[in-house]
Amino acid sequence: MLIDQSGCLAAAGAFSPDERAAVYRAIETRRDVRDEFRPEPLPEELIARLLGAAHRAPSVGFMQPWNFVLVRRSETRERVWQAFQRANEEAARMFSGEAQEKYRSLKLEGIRKAPLSICVTCDRTRGGTVVLGRTHNPQMDVYSTVCAVQNLWLAARAEGVGVGWVSIFHESEIKEILGIPEHIEIVAWLCLGFVDRLYLQPELAVKGWRQRLPLEDLVFEEGWGLPQGRV
Repeated sequence: MLIDQSGCLAAAGAFSPDERAAVYRAIETRRDVRDEFRPEPLPEELIARLLGAAHRAPSVGFMQPWNFVLVRRSETRERVWQAFQRANEEAARMFSGEAQEKYRSLKLEGIRKAPLSICVTCDRTRGGTVVLGRTHNPQMDVYSTVCAVQNLWLAARAEGVGVGWVSIFHESEIKEILGIPEHIEIVAWLCLGFVDRLYLQPELAVKGWRQRLPLEDLVFEEGWGLPQGRV
């Protein structure tokens, strides 16, 4: 590796074909896991690697606004599952007819089955009131925390660990259960555990909830609504 004279920069270049393939494989085969978790606990050194990957995520102003609350106790996970159940029933009633029936048939969490949960939070006060890069878009700290979630998720896929993101709950209930301060924002509740199998396609697509949109319909060039290559 070539290092510049200041010692702050290193040579950059494309990965080897095998390394590139591994990165894209992790991206393409990552799944939101709900029901395929094995019961054995994750080794501590593996959890440390996953958290290290999350902590190396990009963050606006290098504010690193995340915290990670590890939850292993079944009693705590049961309380969180009860909070999920209450919110999930509210969500089900927002649909009607066949959509409600389909919604109720979906498995939407693995809180009780996965051996580990991680509550990922964002401290919106970290870095002070003025943070480089967040001056005109205050949501950038939350976006940065989502990058940490994605880092952890891709690292987990490479390690054979399934991850499920639970978002159906009232934040105030989870804060009370975990003693999270009022000014801290919950970004994700993640369920983690070893998995032997994953769906070939996203589970919601397999079960007919929604299908992946064509990429060509989502890419514009030089302005909104201008199809790529037709400018």
